[in-house]
Amino acid sequence: MCVAHFGSLLFASVLLAAVASAQIDAPSKALIPTTQVPNDMIHLDVVVTPRSGPPLTGLQQQDFTVLDNKKEQPISSFKAVRGRDADVHIVLVIDDVNTGVDHIAYERSELDKFLKMDRGHLAHPIALAFLTDKGIQVQDSFSTDGNALRASLDQTSVGLHSILRSGGIYSAEERFEVSLKALYELASREAALPGRKFLIWLSPGWPVLSGPGVQEQLDTKQREQIFHDIISFSNLLRSAHITLYSIDPLGDADFGTRAFWWKEYVGGVSKPYDANLGNLALQVLAVQSGGMALTVSNDIAAEVQKCVNDAEAYYELSFAPPSDQKPNELNKVQVRVNKASADARARQVYYWQP
Repeated sequence: MCVAHFGSLLFASVLLAAVASAQIDAPSKALIPTTQVPNDMIHLDVVVTPRSGPPLTGLQQQDFTVLDNKKEQPISSFKAVRGRDADVHIVLVIDDVNTGVDHIAYERSELDKFLKMDRGHLAHPIALAFLTDKGIQVQDSFSTDGNALRASLDQTSVGLHSILRSGGIYSAEERFEVSLKALYELASREAALPGRKFLIWLSPGWPVLSGPGVQEQLDTKQREQIFHDIISFSNLLRSAHITLYSIDPLGDADFGTRAFWWKEYVGGVSKPYDANLGNLALQVLAVQSGGMALTVSNDIAAEVQKCVNDAEAYYELSFAPPSDQKPNELNKVQVRVNKASADARARQVYYWQP
């Protein structure tokens, strides 16, 4: 191992320990009360995609198999949803806290490009949200008028930063807290709306770094609090009928180990001892919700459109969860479709709440 690589991993370990020590109490006590979710049925929004091209349509209930912790479950309800008939609201989040001023201008120009597609006629209602050092600011209403949204985007300026990305450990702590709080507030707000919601978050992610030896630096209380937060965020997104998407606006400039470190946490955790701040990464929460973490393209407009395309054709399934479960038990969900060269994407985990 080269000296530079070892040093970066050591720094990541120290940073995570500092963030855990400083912030682990705040989300649990101040931001994320335990969310009780009715568990009589588990609802899934399933997108079926071929190797290339738009999502598949015309599938029937018998084309799907649902597995809960590797055990097949009977499908209780089924509905195919198409295009503009989908009851979907979309929030585009411009993350100025974690992206950095040097990339925000390009990000905004790409969003402008997306909003003027099809002469500004949007397929689904969209609202803009801005994450700044002061927290999340959301437009009061949704609109299918892309040109009006472009004007609103132009009128919103980037403020001066009191939290600097180059500020080291203390900057990371602040950005982590502001980001998680913003996600909680935004998801809670959207929970009041009917139908399905997309949160498309333009950000390289918040600083929940990991490295060798980190787990050993967390004490029992910290692990329990992280585990509590993991469950609470998972339940909140599921009960609010939210699919989360993460788009890294740095694109190939952020390509490398850092762009993929979060993948080892996607499977979820079943007990507090295994809980880590990496389980609360933006990309992890996105993939677990049934959304996508898009990390390697500079074509932000196309990446946003890729997320929006999920509303053009999907399938609503529900099933009854197994009855022999313990509180906070991790359930891993897999949806299979009997079509060659096609993949089904849906929520991957949920936690049992009796």
